[in-house]
Amino acid sequence: MPRKRSLLPRKVITQEDKKISLSLGGGLFILVGAFLVSALFDHFGRLALARPTLFSAGMVSFAIAMRWKLRRYAWFWGTMICFSALHVALILFFPWTTKWVPALAIIPLGTADLYLMLWVLAFVRKIRAKPTDTRILEGMN
Repeated sequence: MPRKRSLLPRKVITQEDKKISLSLGGGLFILVGAFLVSALFDHFGRLALARPTLFSAGMVSFAIAMRWKLRRYAWFWGTMICFSALHVALILFFPWTTKWVPALAIIPLGTADLYLMLWVLAFVRKIRAKPTDTRILEGMN
């Protein structure tokens, strides 16, 4: 008798996700981009929004990179657009500071944000996949 398929994902982080690394060129690109974004926000007098914008863009970009195999599916991009819109709303409607914030306070929030995005993507992937579509369901035990 076949096992009943649960809609709730059991596994969000895969072995492939644990192998992701960033090249030196990628790191330099991020560094220069962060400087330019910060300069732009400072020019318009909204420097307090630079940090949350960079962190949000980083987490959304990292989620896209981790699930790049799903790029051919419209539901993937629709979900990522929804995440981006939620991040924009959070940035615009939440009061931010330019004061120093310890990394131990920021890292858990970014990690939780990323994990939640990956969990929702796994959930949507299970909803959208047909039981015979192994391309979508691969790696989802």
